[in-house]
Amino acid sequence: MPVTCGERSQCTVGEVGGERSGAGRAVRLAGPVVRLFPCSKMAERPEDLNLPNAVITRIIKEALPDGVNISKEARSAISRAASVFVLYATSCANNFAVKGKRKTLNAGDVLSAMEEMEFQRFISPLKETLEVYRREQKGKKEARKDKDKKTDSEEQDKSREEENDDDDDERMEEEEQNDDEEVDN
Repeated sequence: MPVTCGERSQCTVGEVGGERSGAGRAVRLAGPVVRLFPCSKMAERPEDLNLPNAVITRIIKEALPDGVNISKEARSAISRAASVFVLYATSCANNFAVKGKRKTLNAGDVLSAMEEMEFQRFISPLKETLEVYRREQKGKKEARKDKDKKTDSEEQDKSREEENDDDDDERMEEEEQNDDEEVDN
């Protein structure tokens, strides 16, 4: 039974059962086969699809109340589920990019995919986080511009000082020559 990304979608994220042959590549993740259509590159081993254990552990610990432990098996299952979700969301977002005749996924594609996957309750927090991220990036960009302007103005000031020093040296040499000429006369 395929799990797809909505009616308009071409993707099949998972098929329950054994390995299947077909146009896309298949990777077995502890039971279901994860398949993406069309697929040009995909991991050869299931471990390649997993998110880093340290990241998963940190997220789990932040989500659970203090004193609650989680077994290794549960952590592994959550890691695999998170990996499948990422593949699913990416595949759905890719469909929106393809529909828009683009090869690059953008934030709008991801938000549309979340809506398509019926995760509407996550759209608002994602938009807020995206706005915060964009403001931070804009602030960093402006800070870099200010730093570049400051560096440029400092370089111009140094250049002017060097020119003034050179001019002062030339004037002093001319005055010395004039003084020498007056003494000779």
